Amino acid sequence: MAAFQRHLTHLQDGDVHELHGKRFANNTVAKFGNGNPSTGMNAALPGKHYDVPLPKEVKVCFEEWQRADDDTEKKKVFIDFMRKKVNLSQLDDSTLITGLVTPPAAMAAKRAGESVPQLKLIKAIPDVIFVPSATMLALVTVKLSRKMVLG
Repeated sequence: MAAFQRHLTHLQDGDVHELHGKRFANNTVAKFGNGNPSTGMNAALPGKHYDVPLPKEVKVCFEEWQRADDDTEKKKVFIDFMRKKVNLSQLDDSTLITGLVTPPAAMAAKRAGESVPQLKLIKAIPDVIFVPSATMLALVTVKLSRKMVLG
């Protein structure tokens, strides 16, 4: 089952028929597992992502998939599930605002931190490294915290 859930997190623009044939049909799936533990962190990083269904929805589909008699029926169950339950993630307002506000705030924080004796090390970090790093950290934190709060 881990292979089943893992393929849900790696769906790209390709056709679900192609996904089933190349990635899913050739894997041996014997039982329902815990899935891919990196799903939450992967979704927090920038880029195109898909909303993965709840584990109980995946389990129901997996059980239906196991009951299917032949490969064509299994493929139909998989494709129907992918079309109904897996959707492209949408950018939310908090991520957009964080992405816009963080770079100037990071520059201001760096300038303020350079005058504090305990933070003299911050002078050694170039702005071109510090600002994108702070922005990425802020974006990942916002996305992960929203996922923890909203589920």
